[in-house]
Amino acid sequence: MVQYFIDGGAFMWPILISLVFGLGFALERAYSLVMSSINSQKFYIDIAETLETNGADAALELCNETRGPVAEIFHAGLSRLHRGLDDVEKAVQNAGSLEMSFLEKNMIWLNTVITVAPMIGFTGTVVGMIAAFDAIKAANDISPAVVAGGISQALLTTAFGLITAMIIQFFQNFFVSRIDKLILDMEENSIKLVDQLYEMDAAKKSKK
Repeated sequence: MVQYFIDGGAFMWPILISLVFGLGFALERAYSLVMSSINSQKFYIDIAETLETNGADAALELCNETRGPVAEIFHAGLSRLHRGLDDVEKAVQNAGSLEMSFLEKNMIWLNTVITVAPMIGFTGTVVGMIAAFDAIKAANDISPAVVAGGISQALLTTAFGLITAMIIQFFQNFFVSRIDKLILDMEENSIKLVDQLYEMDAAKKSKK
């Protein structure tokens, strides 16, 4: 593998840098998504029970002790409960937008690597083919030995560029699926929380 890298020529270095760059952001996204993942259904049940038995302050404390976007959204909504349910809904929506932005942060750089790495490889291919034809011109001979070096370089840069893109594409697809699941959990549980707050408010009014 090292010999293939050396034989690929100068264009192998930017491809390698692209791979390292992409893997760095992939690790960052993996860590962030792992830290954002909780059992959201159980968390909602805990919040609902806490609201019923101990009130909003205790529910806020539970949100503070829990990581993840669902807890952040719940905290944003419950912290504005004293302003009325309309403000709660607005806070939940705004927090949801912010959390979605956080989940999708740096995904653009993975897309950049997926796009740029093959382009670098194809550029190396073109340069390798130019070198091959230059060798033919200089030697005035089209024997395989004359053009083999340039063609080999051309094929190696293309192959490594595509391999880099495929590796990062795998991570990107996995992250997109995880982000979609987290967003669905955020939306589902936010609706459930707001519905419960309306029910609790209606129950208080009916007792008066």
